[in-house]
Amino acid sequence: MSSPVVVKKYANRRLYNTEASSYVTLDDLAKMVRDGRDFVVYDAKSGDDITRSVLTQIIVEEESKVGQSMLPTAFLRQLIGYYGDNLQGLVPRYLEFAMASFGRQQDQMKRTMESTMGGFIPFPPNFGNLEELGKQNMAMMERAMSLFAPFARREDGSPAPPPEVEALRAEVESLRGELARLRGTRAKTAPG
Repeated sequence: MSSPVVVKKYANRRLYNTEASSYVTLDDLAKMVRDGRDFVVYDAKSGDDITRSVLTQIIVEEESKVGQSMLPTAFLRQLIGYYGDNLQGLVPRYLEFAMASFGRQQDQMKRTMESTMGGFIPFPPNFGNLEELGKQNMAMMERAMSLFAPFARREDGSPAPPPEVEALRAEVESLRGELARLRGTRAKTAPG
Protein backbone atom coordinates (compact mmCIF):
# COMPACT_ATOMS: atom_id res chain seq x y z
CA MET A 1 0.00 0.00 0.00
CA SER A 2 1.42 3.36 -1.00
CA SER A 3 1.98 6.13 1.50
CA PRO A 4 -0.65 8.84 1.72
CA VAL A 5 -0.39 11.87 -0.51
CA VAL A 6 0.64 14.95 1.44
CA VAL A 7 -1.53 17.99 0.80
CA LYS A 8 -0.71 21.38 2.27
CA LYS A 9 -3.35 23.98 2.98
CA TYR A 10 -2.17 27.57 2.76
CA ALA A 11 -3.56 30.66 4.48
CA ASN A 12 -5.35 31.63 1.26
CA ARG A 13 -7.26 28.31 1.63
CA ARG A 14 -5.59 26.81 -1.43
CA LEU A 15 -4.67 23.14 -1.29
CA TYR A 16 -1.36 21.97 -2.73
CA ASN A 17 -0.75 18.32 -3.65
CA THR A 18 2.96 17.78 -2.97
CA GLU A 19 3.04 14.50 -4.92
CA ALA A 20 1.69 16.04 -8.14
CA SER A 21 3.19 19.49 -7.46
CA SER A 22 -0.10 21.18 -8.26
CA TYR A 23 -2.98 22.91 -6.59
CA VAL A 24 -6.10 20.81 -6.03
CA THR A 25 -9.71 21.45 -5.10
CA LEU A 26 -12.01 19.77 -2.64
CA ASP A 27 -13.58 17.97 -5.62
CA ASP A 28 -10.14 16.60 -6.54
CA LEU A 29 -9.69 15.32 -2.99
CA ALA A 30 -13.19 13.78 -3.05
CA LYS A 31 -12.25 11.95 -6.25
CA MET A 32 -9.06 10.69 -4.56
CA VAL A 33 -11.19 9.28 -1.72
CA ARG A 34 -13.54 7.56 -4.20
CA ASP A 35 -10.52 6.15 -6.03
CA GLY A 36 -9.19 4.73 -2.76
CA ARG A 37 -6.17 7.05 -2.67
CA ASP A 38 -5.27 8.09 0.87
CA PHE A 39 -4.10 11.60 1.71
CA VAL A 40 -3.28 13.76 4.70
CA VAL A 41 -3.69 17.51 4.86
CA TYR A 42 -1.35 19.71 6.86
CA ASP A 43 -1.65 23.39 7.62
CA ALA A 44 1.27 24.89 5.68
CA LYS A 45 2.10 27.42 8.42
CA SER A 46 1.65 25.46 11.65
CA GLY A 47 2.20 21.93 10.34
CA ASP A 48 -0.95 20.73 12.15
CA ASP A 49 -2.80 17.75 10.69
CA ILE A 50 -6.11 19.19 9.47
CA THR A 51 -7.22 16.18 7.43
CA ARG A 52 -10.35 15.77 9.53
CA SER A 53 -11.61 19.30 8.96
CA VAL A 54 -10.88 19.07 5.20
CA LEU A 55 -12.78 15.78 4.97
CA THR A 56 -15.66 17.48 6.80
CA GLN A 57 -15.51 20.34 4.28
CA ILE A 58 -15.73 17.77 1.46
CA ILE A 59 -18.84 16.26 3.07
CA VAL A 60 -20.41 19.73 3.44
CA GLU A 61 -19.65 20.45 -0.24
CA GLU A 62 -21.10 17.11 -1.37
CA GLU A 63 -24.21 17.57 0.80
CA SER A 64 -24.80 21.01 -0.73
CA LYS A 65 -24.98 19.62 -4.27
CA VAL A 66 -28.53 19.13 -5.52
CA GLY A 67 -29.49 15.47 -5.49
CA GLN A 68 -26.32 14.40 -3.65
CA SER A 69 -27.55 14.51 -0.05
CA MET A 70 -26.86 11.30 1.88
CA LEU A 71 -27.16 12.47 5.49
CA PRO A 72 -30.76 12.72 6.70
CA THR A 73 -31.63 15.76 8.81
CA ALA A 74 -32.66 13.56 11.76
CA PHE A 75 -29.26 11.83 11.67
CA LEU A 76 -27.44 15.18 11.63
CA ARG A 77 -29.50 16.39 14.61
CA GLN A 78 -28.71 13.19 16.54
CA LEU A 79 -25.03 13.50 15.70
CA ILE A 80 -24.92 17.10 16.90
CA GLY A 81 -26.75 16.04 20.05
CA TYR A 82 -23.93 13.63 20.94
CA TYR A 83 -21.32 16.42 21.13
CA GLY A 84 -20.60 17.01 24.81
CA ASP A 85 -22.62 13.92 25.78
CA ASN A 86 -21.16 11.03 27.80
CA LEU A 87 -21.43 8.85 24.68
CA GLN A 88 -19.35 11.20 22.53
CA GLY A 89 -16.33 8.92 22.83
CA LEU A 90 -18.27 5.88 21.62
CA VAL A 91 -19.89 7.48 18.58
CA PRO A 92 -16.77 7.63 16.34
CA ARG A 93 -15.96 3.95 16.93
CA TYR A 94 -19.60 2.96 16.38
CA LEU A 95 -19.80 4.96 13.14
CA GLU A 96 -16.52 3.45 11.89
CA PHE A 97 -17.80 -0.03 12.69
CA ALA A 98 -21.18 0.65 11.06
CA MET A 99 -19.62 2.08 7.88
CA ALA A 100 -17.11 -0.80 7.65
CA SER A 101 -19.98 -3.27 8.06
CA PHE A 102 -22.02 -1.43 5.42
CA GLY A 103 -19.03 -1.54 3.04
CA ARG A 104 -18.61 -5.28 3.57
CA GLN A 105 -22.31 -5.88 2.94
CA GLN A 106 -22.15 -3.76 -0.22
CA ASP A 107 -19.14 -5.76 -1.46
CA GLN A 108 -20.89 -9.03 -0.62
CA MET A 109 -24.05 -7.91 -2.44
CA LYS A 110 -21.98 -6.91 -5.48
CA ARG A 111 -20.20 -10.29 -5.51
CA THR A 112 -23.53 -12.10 -5.15
CA MET A 113 -25.05 -10.08 -8.02
CA GLU A 114 -22.03 -10.76 -10.22
CA SER A 115 -22.05 -14.49 -9.51
CA THR A 116 -25.84 -14.74 -9.86
CA MET A 117 -26.02 -12.76 -13.07
CA GLY A 118 -22.82 -14.10 -14.58
CA GLY A 119 -21.02 -10.79 -14.35
CA PHE A 120 -23.86 -8.90 -16.01
CA ILE A 121 -24.85 -5.95 -13.86
CA PRO A 122 -27.79 -3.99 -15.30
CA PHE A 123 -26.29 -0.66 -14.30
CA PRO A 124 -22.83 0.85 -14.64
CA PRO A 125 -20.17 0.46 -11.94
CA ASN A 126 -20.23 3.06 -9.18
CA PHE A 127 -23.90 3.67 -9.90
CA GLY A 128 -24.82 5.38 -6.69
CA ASN A 129 -28.02 7.15 -7.47
CA LEU A 130 -30.79 4.74 -6.53
CA GLU A 131 -33.41 7.39 -7.22
CA GLU A 132 -32.28 7.50 -10.86
CA LEU A 133 -32.33 3.70 -10.98
CA GLY A 134 -35.89 3.81 -9.63
CA LYS A 135 -36.91 6.31 -12.32
CA GLN A 136 -35.38 4.10 -15.00
CA ASN A 137 -37.22 1.08 -13.61
CA MET A 138 -40.51 3.00 -13.59
CA ALA A 139 -39.98 4.14 -17.20
CA MET A 140 -39.21 0.56 -18.22
CA MET A 141 -42.35 -0.69 -16.44
CA GLU A 142 -44.46 2.00 -18.13
CA ARG A 143 -43.11 0.97 -21.54
CA ALA A 144 -43.82 -2.67 -20.76
CA MET A 145 -47.32 -1.88 -19.54
CA SER A 146 -48.01 0.14 -22.68
CA LEU A 147 -47.75 -3.13 -24.61
CA PHE A 148 -50.76 -4.33 -22.65
CA ALA A 149 -52.63 -1.02 -22.68
CA PRO A 150 -56.26 -2.00 -22.35
CA PHE A 151 -56.94 1.43 -20.87
CA ALA A 152 -55.80 3.45 -23.88
CA ARG A 153 -58.89 4.63 -25.74
CA ARG A 154 -59.68 5.40 -29.35
CA GLU A 155 -61.68 8.48 -30.23
CA ASP A 156 -64.86 6.37 -30.29
CA GLY A 157 -64.18 5.27 -26.70
CA SER A 158 -63.18 1.69 -27.48
CA PRO A 159 -59.79 0.37 -26.30
CA ALA A 160 -56.93 1.16 -28.69
CA PRO A 161 -54.48 -1.69 -29.23
CA PRO A 162 -50.81 -0.76 -29.34
CA PRO A 163 -49.22 -0.44 -32.81
CA GLU A 164 -47.39 -3.74 -32.31
CA VAL A 165 -50.73 -5.55 -31.93
CA GLU A 166 -52.09 -3.90 -35.07
CA ALA A 167 -48.98 -4.96 -36.99
CA LEU A 168 -49.36 -8.54 -35.75
CA ARG A 169 -53.04 -8.55 -36.69
CA ALA A 170 -52.18 -7.36 -40.21
CA GLU A 171 -49.56 -10.10 -40.51
CA VAL A 172 -52.03 -12.75 -39.31
CA GLU A 173 -54.61 -11.54 -41.85
CA SER A 174 -51.97 -11.68 -44.59
CA LEU A 175 -51.05 -15.23 -43.58
CA ARG A 176 -54.73 -16.24 -43.51
CA GLY A 177 -55.15 -14.88 -47.04
CA GLU A 178 -52.07 -16.78 -48.22
CA LEU A 179 -53.37 -19.95 -46.56
CA ALA A 180 -56.78 -19.54 -48.20
CA ARG A 181 -55.11 -18.98 -51.58
CA LEU A 182 -53.00 -22.13 -51.13
CA ARG A 183 -56.07 -24.15 -50.08
CA GLY A 184 -57.90 -22.88 -53.17
CA THR A 185 -55.00 -23.86 -55.40
CA ARG A 186 -54.80 -27.29 -53.77
CA ALA A 187 -58.55 -27.85 -54.17
CA LYS A 188 -58.34 -27.04 -57.89
CA THR A 189 -55.45 -29.48 -58.43
CA ALA A 190 -56.79 -32.29 -56.26
CA PRO A 191 -58.08 -35.38 -58.10
CA GLY A 192 -61.84 -35.31 -58.19
